[in-house]
Amino acid sequence: MLAVICPLQAQDKKPPKGHPSNAQKPNPHKNNAHRDGEIWAALIFATTEKTSPTSHEADKKTIAQLGKAFTGKSFQLLGEHTQQIFSEYESWVVPSKDLFLKIDSKGPTENNDGVNLHLQLWRDKNVLLKTDVILRKEPIYITGPKWGKGQLIMVIELR
Repeated sequence: MLAVICPLQAQDKKPPKGHPSNAQKPNPHKNNAHRDGEIWAALIFATTEKTSPTSHEADKKTIAQLGKAFTGKSFQLLGEHTQQIFSEYESWVVPSKDLFLKIDSKGPTENNDGVNLHLQLWRDKNVLLKTDVILRKEPIYITGPKWGKGQLIMVIELR
């Protein structure tokens, strides 16, 4: 697992019917819930095959960071999403039509330099990964499953 983050292009995809993220949830904005921050998540495809170059300036920094960790690979941004997170409310980041990231905020760290999160990476209706992390200003990179002729990388950043 590698900890770093990079932006992806926004996708208007929604989770499949019956997916847990479709459940009716209270609106934290109406309940004056404590906003813990805003996160940006991206889904990147890493492969040894040639891919289209990234078109966003912000992506170039992330791609350069990934290139240092995964030498010999090329990277393609598959999707990105920015989401506000609130204490005691789940948030769903939907970077692609197949992969979803569930984020449960456990609130700010003791010294208020980050946010305690519980992450779950879903593929359709199956959980691929569950972990607790402290998200600070530095992005985190989570290497995901093999995908086609490459591998998926999830990038998460506190903004």
